[in-house]
Amino acid sequence: MRDELIERLKNTFNETVVYKDLKKTNFFSSINLPCFMRDYLIQKFRLDDKQPDMDKIKKFINTYLPRSDQWLAIKDKLIMDNEPVKILTKIKVDIDIKTAKVDFNLPDFKLKKGETIIKDAVWDKVKEHLTNDREVWGIVELKYITEIVGKKEVGLIALKSFKKFSPYEVDLENFKEMRTYFTVQEWIDIILGAVDYNPDGYNEINGYDARACKFSMIKRLLPFIEKRINIIELAPKGTGKSYLFGRLSKFGYLLSGGKISRSNLFFNKQKESKGLIFHYDFIGIDEIQTISCDDQGDMRSVLKTYMEEGAYRGDKRSDTSFAGIVLLGNLDQEEMNVKGNLFSKLPTLFKESALLDRFHGFIEGWKIPRLNEDLKMTGFALNTEYFTHILHCLRDDITYRRIVDEIVVVPEKADTRDTEAIKRLTTGFLKLLFPSVRSAEDVDIDEFSEYCLEPAKNMRGIILYQLGLLDAEYRGKKIPNLKVVKKPKSSFVD
Repeated sequence: MRDELIERLKNTFNETVVYKDLKKTNFFSSINLPCFMRDYLIQKFRLDDKQPDMDKIKKFINTYLPRSDQWLAIKDKLIMDNEPVKILTKIKVDIDIKTAKVDFNLPDFKLKKGETIIKDAVWDKVKEHLTNDREVWGIVELKYITEIVGKKEVGLIALKSFKKFSPYEVDLENFKEMRTYFTVQEWIDIILGAVDYNPDGYNEINGYDARACKFSMIKRLLPFIEKRINIIELAPKGTGKSYLFGRLSKFGYLLSGGKISRSNLFFNKQKESKGLIFHYDFIGIDEIQTISCDDQGDMRSVLKTYMEEGAYRGDKRSDTSFAGIVLLGNLDQEEMNVKGNLFSKLPTLFKESALLDRFHGFIEGWKIPRLNEDLKMTGFALNTEYFTHILHCLRDDITYRRIVDEIVVVPEKADTRDTEAIKRLTTGFLKLLFPSVRSAEDVDIDEFSEYCLEPAKNMRGIILYQLGLLDAEYRGKKIPNLKVVKKPKSSFVD
């Protein structure tokens, strides 16, 4: 990025800007540290604007961020030495309906149900932070105690105190206002830096220029910012799908290959607990070629209802969620053609037109370059934790959909599912690229057409064309020609 743009970025976003040098800080990935924790440590222990104090960072990690294989050493200190332990980690709580006992689990360590407890006095102090999310990052202070259960004395690990990890204040209105200081292309570069990609590292690939490649990359963020967006992406290996969907945000969850089940995704009858769908903004299913399930008919039925309505009905219960479904798979070079049969790579579970019709859009992953050293962010960028938290908060803002409904003209007899898919994708692009707009009057119609509506129509059009290859009922069907109030300029994204 240009020096002038960097200065403008630093002046507008202040302490939420951090210097990232991912070529030199690869050790963070080697210890499986989330991106948001990495940026926090770089900012907290910096020697100057650019250089972090690596010695202090490593000391902090060694003190507060133990590896999962160090759990035995932690237990030794807790139980044998009878000393409290403080660590920075994820925690999730549960309340036993039968006993009214509150216990907790540390997902990164081997703690079993029944081995922990949160006393009433402590619970009163921490429940505000621990009951709003499925998993919460924070400083967890542990202590070993003994309790009389029945007639037996048993040992338990108790939560002594908890401090939520929240290093940055998220001011949504300020974020929206700051967007006005940048052009669209500058803002796209800022988004890329926020998700760890160097905007200056993009070049022409497969006949697509750098701008088209950048735009394809940010399409991946649509499920982060808009509720219940369902997307399929097929891309060459090594383009960063797993990284972006699996490590970037604490609000998303990535399943990688193997079996998927109704109990894991929706409801576990044995544990009487809700599945992943109800705890995250999106569920990514990676390596889809290897995905399988025991009862495909049942899973299809459940998925179709959920993807259409956001509802789960079964096991004598009814629940709703706003999580999107993202299918991710690899594609060979010779298969990179939207007119070819892209869905032939999908597992049998998903090879049904009625289910695939519920996916809103397709990302042409062959427009996204394979990750290389030049694409690793080196320079000032928005803090990843701050940015992904903003995306999460914007999901609840209904202003943008109201604007889309107001300025987009839908032709008569337009297919409702196609129309809803296009509008939902368009709304996601509007939030992502033009968060500062507050009414239809704020919208630049030409930019809206080029960067929001036309890309959404293209993404849905690919799904519809592929459905036509799979099912004669869809063959030759065209997407409805949604338009805006004024003829747009030509678009670079086609």
